Amino acid sequence: MGGEAKPWRGLKSWAQRHLNAGFAAGFVLVLVTYLVVSQQFAITAPNAVTTKGSQIADKQKQVIRSAGDSEPKKEREEEWQPKAAAEEERDKKKDTSGAVPTEESPKRDEADAKPFETKRDKVVCNTDGPISDTCDLDGDIRINGSALSVTFVPSSPSERREWKIRPYSRRTMAGVEKVTVTQLESPHDPSAAPPCEVTTADVPAVVFALGGLTGNYWHDFSDVIVPLFAASRRYNGEVLFLVSNIQPWWLGKYEAIIRRLSKHDAIDLDHDTRVQCFKHVAVGLRLHKELSIVPELSPEGHRLTMADFTAFLRETYALPRGAPASLRNFPDRKPRLLLIHRAHYRRFTNVPEIKKAAEAAGFEVTVASPRADVPLAETARMVNSHDVLLGVHGAGLTNAVFLPANGVVIQVVPYGKLERMARTDFGEPVADMGLRYVEYSVGAEESTLLEMLGPDHPVIKDPEAVHRSGWDKVAEYYLGKQDVTIDVKRVASDLRIDRVTTEMACFGHAELILGSQDYPDPDTFISEEAVSIGLIVCTASLDQFLFLYRQAQTRKYPKLTFAATATVQ
Repeated sequence: MGGEAKPWRGLKSWAQRHLNAGFAAGFVLVLVTYLVVSQQFAITAPNAVTTKGSQIADKQKQVIRSAGDSEPKKEREEEWQPKAAAEEERDKKKDTSGAVPTEESPKRDEADAKPFETKRDKVVCNTDGPISDTCDLDGDIRINGSALSVTFVPSSPSERREWKIRPYSRRTMAGVEKVTVTQLESPHDPSAAPPCEVTTADVPAVVFALGGLTGNYWHDFSDVIVPLFAASRRYNGEVLFLVSNIQPWWLGKYEAIIRRLSKHDAIDLDHDTRVQCFKHVAVGLRLHKELSIVPELSPEGHRLTMADFTAFLRETYALPRGAPASLRNFPDRKPRLLLIHRAHYRRFTNVPEIKKAAEAAGFEVTVASPRADVPLAETARMVNSHDVLLGVHGAGLTNAVFLPANGVVIQVVPYGKLERMARTDFGEPVADMGLRYVEYSVGAEESTLLEMLGPDHPVIKDPEAVHRSGWDKVAEYYLGKQDVTIDVKRVASDLRIDRVTTEMACFGHAELILGSQDYPDPDTFISEEAVSIGLIVCTASLDQFLFLYRQAQTRKYPKLTFAATATVQ
């Protein structure tokens, strides 16, 4: 699997047969309850896509068009070069919590707020957002790749402007060269406008960079793949990728995804000495939030969600499962749990006990360790065959993107006040994917740091002081030196199974049962407690379910789940 190189009827009897004591009673009841409840109409959810897309063979060769190639080469041997893992959290040095702010409406300078525009001309550059720098250009655009230069030629006199855009999604990333975007004063300035050598009239271009933190599995998706999907999906494959700091091994690893986003070979921008001309160009990738998409920030008229992205992946890799196993329809079928066992730091030290307890609870358990040399298609199929993903905070949890819609992700948060970072990196994205998120925070007694350092060490006694001392110490101890020994007797109370019982699944709270004609505003009937703990709202019809689902998406209830049932008793 991808590694770090970084209804309810019959449920109670089912649970009573399988949940016995201690850990088994607590660890999975919340998951089983959720899975059963979500099954009846899970496949009717908008993000539950089971359609198989065009299968892209694992052995298909990646083609990169070099400078001077006028036509794509039919075949070029894929270059695969394993890359050392980037530090998982290098991009979070300024905020010791590890949280990166969600990009809201970006600030613009005066020229940006009123972009130069005629019937066909437009330049909009966003350089003051919290994360990314980008420019979107429409009109006469000329790109000299080797000079990292983008020139906009207006159709009428205009103000000369210049922007320096780092085409990586994190503007502060060192080692990634900036692209110069220039808006000329006049269309009649031949000395300033390089003549076109290659004209691509009908195909737009996206200019972006690799390098940076790519090579870490989580950053591959959060920094590049998800923003690239958001930027290019609207073109339905008719878009050209101009890639700075190109990494052939990276394009090979994610070839299936890149090939579905663009039907054309990627251009090695740094070595392309030609002047290519386009009518529309996007310079830089916009990171909305970590590992996710903010629908309101999607390109105008092309609203996308993270659920759209996971559906896209299921189609890309022809993944067969769009919903978890149905315990209601198939009571003898065991739900499948994938336990990620990291090869180094932040490992589970008692994997056999965790596996045994989950099996006693009625799960079929697979233990897998992240491996960078496994083809991504194989990883995607393996993850998609499971209903629940369990792991300690780390890049392996990125594989949640391949789970069937309405599946469950359990993130074990290491000791050291890392909850905010954990929720930013995985908790919120998982909810945006349409998955159920469960969080388990490790206590000092469950961390190997206690035995290593002793109870009086500041790392144990005062994690907040360690955070105040700077990110380096946080990363050194809490991320780089601790493993986790789960206390199976404590899990039950921490998961608060008293709040997630069979009765709560649908019929336990009258305020959450809706009549067939009710189409209420969610704000008027969903209690604050229901939102905070993620109750399931029982609806009476598919139409009602879809209506409330869309309303909830708009109001951002990340922990709220809507289930549809044909009858409400």
